[in-house]
Amino acid sequence: MPPKPLLPTNFVDDAMPRMRRLAAALIAVPGLMPSVSHAQLAGDAAVPQQVDTPWGLRLAPQLEEHTPPAGQAPSLFVLGEHLSGTSDQDLAAKGSAELRRNTSVVKAQALHYDQDTDIADAYGMVRLINNGVLFAGPEAHLKVESNAGYMPQAKYRFTLRGGSGSAKRVDLLDNERSVFTSGTYTACQCTDHPAWYIRGTKFDFDTGADEGVAHNGVLFFQGVPIFASPWLSFPLSDERRSGLLPPLFSVSSTNGIEFSQPYYFNIAPNRDLTLTPRLISKRGVQTQAAFRYLEPTYSGQFTGEFLPNDAMRHENRYAVYWTHNQNLGHGFGAYVYYNKVSDNTYPEDLASAGNSFLVGTQLLFQQEAGLTYSNGPWSVLAREQHWQTLTGSSPPYAREPQLNVKYAKYNVGGFDFGTEADYSRFRITTADMTEGDRLMFNPYVSYGFVGPGYFVVPKVQMHFAAYDLSHIASGAPAGQPKNFTESVPTFSFDSGLIFDRSMRLFGEDYIQTLEPRFYYVYTPYRNQDFAPLFDTAESDFGLAEIFTPNTFVGNDRIADANRVTAALTSRFINAQTGDERARFVIAQQYYFTDQRVTLTPGTNPSAASHSDLIAGMSVKLGAGFASETAFQYNADDNQLVRSSIGFGFSPEDRKVVNVAYRYTRANSTLSNQPINQVLVSGEWPITRRLYGVGRFNYDLAGHRVVDALVGFQYDADCWAFGIGMQRYANGLNGSGQNAPATRVLAQLTLKGLSNVDNGLVGAFRAGVAGYMPPPPPAPPLARFSNYE
Repeated sequence: MPPKPLLPTNFVDDAMPRMRRLAAALIAVPGLMPSVSHAQLAGDAAVPQQVDTPWGLRLAPQLEEHTPPAGQAPSLFVLGEHLSGTSDQDLAAKGSAELRRNTSVVKAQALHYDQDTDIADAYGMVRLINNGVLFAGPEAHLKVESNAGYMPQAKYRFTLRGGSGSAKRVDLLDNERSVFTSGTYTACQCTDHPAWYIRGTKFDFDTGADEGVAHNGVLFFQGVPIFASPWLSFPLSDERRSGLLPPLFSVSSTNGIEFSQPYYFNIAPNRDLTLTPRLISKRGVQTQAAFRYLEPTYSGQFTGEFLPNDAMRHENRYAVYWTHNQNLGHGFGAYVYYNKVSDNTYPEDLASAGNSFLVGTQLLFQQEAGLTYSNGPWSVLAREQHWQTLTGSSPPYAREPQLNVKYAKYNVGGFDFGTEADYSRFRITTADMTEGDRLMFNPYVSYGFVGPGYFVVPKVQMHFAAYDLSHIASGAPAGQPKNFTESVPTFSFDSGLIFDRSMRLFGEDYIQTLEPRFYYVYTPYRNQDFAPLFDTAESDFGLAEIFTPNTFVGNDRIADANRVTAALTSRFINAQTGDERARFVIAQQYYFTDQRVTLTPGTNPSAASHSDLIAGMSVKLGAGFASETAFQYNADDNQLVRSSIGFGFSPEDRKVVNVAYRYTRANSTLSNQPINQVLVSGEWPITRRLYGVGRFNYDLAGHRVVDALVGFQYDADCWAFGIGMQRYANGLNGSGQNAPATRVLAQLTLKGLSNVDNGLVGAFRAGVAGYMPPPPPAPPLARFSNYE
C-alpha cells in the first residue's frame, strides 16, 4: 500500500487540464525545483526548416539533450491527478502519477518521493524509463539521483537494442548496470512466445559495455534447450564482443560428422582472436586459431590449424596461413604472404568447411615476402617468392629474388612514355629443369591524337632480355648457351572512330553508336628458341587480348607479328539515364605474314591468313532480364571453337535465375576433351519466408554432374536457418579422374544474439550470381522513439 500522505488536503482543481495540473504541481512544491538549465539550439538546428511552400509546413528544430552546467542539479518534476506533500520534505501523487528527472521517468498509479533520502516509491502498474531502458512491474523503489533501486516481478525492454525479458527481481546499480534474478532474455520482438530466449538464475547487464552475462544460462529455441553453460555471455548490440559464435555442423563423405564451436575474443577494437575446436568423427579433434590485427601502419591475419595423430593417416597434420601488410612511410611498404600445409591431401581432407564448401581444391600455396615503393611515376617491387605445390599441379618457377622497377608518365606534351626493368632469379623444385637469371628492360613511347569522334595512337616499344643460366635441362635445344641476350622491337598503331545517332525504340529514346576500330601491330621475327619459359604461356584469345601486341603472356617470348585487328562495336544507350542497354561486337585479326615464334622450339607455326571470328552481345531488358553471349568461330574449318551463352532474370531482390551454356572444342590444353556444359543457378522464394538456392553444372558430353549445390534458407523475424548440400570434385583418384565428394552444411542464426556466416552464405554467394542473403535485422530505434 502507498504511504499515507503527510498533508491529507487535496488540491481543489482536480479536474483541471493536464498542463494546469503540471503548473499547479510545480508551484505547490517550490523546494523540489532547483533552477532549470536552458540550453538553446544554435545555428541551423534552431531554425525551422522549410519543406513546402513559403506558407506551408516546416520541420521543427531537432530534439537535443543538454546536461546542466557543473554544480547545478537537474530539475525534478512531479505530476499527478492528486498531489499532497510538505515543502522541502516529501511529496505524494495519486492517479497518473509521474516523476521526471533529466532522462529518468517513473510512472505509476501512486508515487511517494522523499527529498531527504532522494528515494521514490512507486506502486501500481509502475513503468520506469531510464537511458533507453523500460522496466514494468507492480512496484519500484528508486534512489532517483543515482538511479539505484529495485523492482520485483519486473518485465523489461532495451529500446535501443531490442532485447527484452522478465525477472523475479531487478536490482538497478546505476544508469548502466543492473542485476536480474531468475530471469529471461531474448532479442525477439514478440515477448509472449519468443522463438529463442535465454533463461538463467542471474543476469548481469551493462548497457554501457553492451554486454549481458547469464549465470547458469540455458538457451532455448522453439521451447527446446539447445545449449547450456554456467557462464554465458552475449551482446546487447551489433558491436563486436567476446563470446561463443554459432556452431558449425556438417556431414561429408570424407570426414563423416563434423562439429565446430568457435569462440571469439574481442581483444581490442583493432585486434581479435577466434579459437575453434573442430570435432571430426573419422579423424579426431582439430584446433583452429585465427588472429587479426589492424594498426595505423600495419595489418594482417594469422591462422593456424593443427590435428594431432589423424586417425585415418596416423600422423600429425597442420596448416599455416599468414598475411601481413606494412606501411613504412614515404611511399615504402612491405608485405608477407605465407601459406603452408603439412601434406598433399590436406586441402581436400581438412580444409575448413567455410572454404572447402566452394568448388575446387587449392593445390598451390604462395610463400612470398617483399618491399614496395610508390611515388609519382615510380613503382618498385623487391620480393622473394616460393610456392608449395601439391600433387595434381605443376610447380611454377620461384623468384629468388626479384627486383621490378616501373616508370610511367602520361600526357607530357601529348606523349605517354615509360619503361619496366626487371631482374629475377628463377628456381624450381622439379628435377632437370632449366634455372637461371634474367634481366629484362622494356621501354615504350606513344603519342595520342584524340578528338571528337576519333582517336589515333601510334606506339613504339622495345624488349631487351639478358639470360645467365645456372642449369640447363637435358631437353633444351641443341647448342643451348648459358649466356645470351635478345632484343625485339614492336610498333603498334591503334585507331578508331565513334559515330552516334538518336533513335526511338520500343517507345524510348536511345543513342545508337557505331564504333569501328583498327589495331595494327608489327614485330620483326627474332629467334627466341634458346629462351626458357620461366613465366610465359600462351595468351587467351578474346576481346580483351585481341588488342594487345603480344600473343604470349610473360617476358620470355615476344611473338613476331604483321597483322591488323578490325572490330566493330554498336551500343544502345538510354538517352535519359545514360544506361547502356545493349552492345554488339564483332572482331577478327588478319595476318600479312605467318607467326614463326612458338612456345616450344620446332612447333610448326600457324599458316592461317586470319584468326577466328569473335562475336559478342550483351543485352539488358526490362523486368530484370539480361543476357551475355560470345562466340569464337573458325570460318576456314566451319567449326565453332568456343561459345558462351548466358541469361539472367532478376525481377526483384532475392529472385534470380541464371542459365548458361559453355562449349570449348577439344584441344591439347584440355587433354583433347571438350567442354560441353550447362549451368543453372538461382535463388527464388518458395513461400514468404522460405527460399530455395541451387546451382547445377552438368557435363553433356560425359553425362555427369560436374558440381551441384542445393540448399534452403528460412528467414523468420528473429532467427534464420539455412542448409546446403554440395557435390564437388575433391582432388584426383588413382586413375587420374576427378574424385567426387559430398558435404552437407547447416547454419542456425539467432538474430540479436549472433550473426556470423559459417560458410553456407559464402558458398551460396560464390555459386549463384546475383544471390542475396537474408536481410539484417532492422536498425535500432532512436533513444527518443516511443518516448514516454
